[in-house]
Amino acid sequence: MTDTNFPLMADDDVDDLPRTLRREREAREREKREREDKARAATLTHDFGASDAQRDLPAFSTAPAATVVRFDVPFTHLMGFFIKAVFAAVPALIILGVLLWYAGALLKAVYPELVHTEILIRIPR
Repeated sequence: MTDTNFPLMADDDVDDLPRTLRREREAREREKREREDKARAATLTHDFGASDAQRDLPAFSTAPAATVVRFDVPFTHLMGFFIKAVFAAVPALIILGVLLWYAGALLKAVYPELVHTEILIRIPR
């Protein structure tokens, strides 16, 4: 039997809410946080703990949607990165070569007939 226990209220953090309801809920939460921050800032006489509000925010809650249009990297920095990547790949290639050599040695030990097979080609006259 299927379980039909699912929240029926929009305020229960349901991810499949329509976009307009999610935006409205996020706007209400943002306004509430801003009111609390203003009230806290009005009572504070110093900056100690002013960054506490930023730690309470969930990740990516206020970040707007963005599209990357251009990625501007100087050519010399890009070239340096790829040279470092090539040097980092050398040990990986050595390890891969050793593993393949051991795999070949294992195949040679298990199937010795693979090594000494003779192929006779008869050329018709």
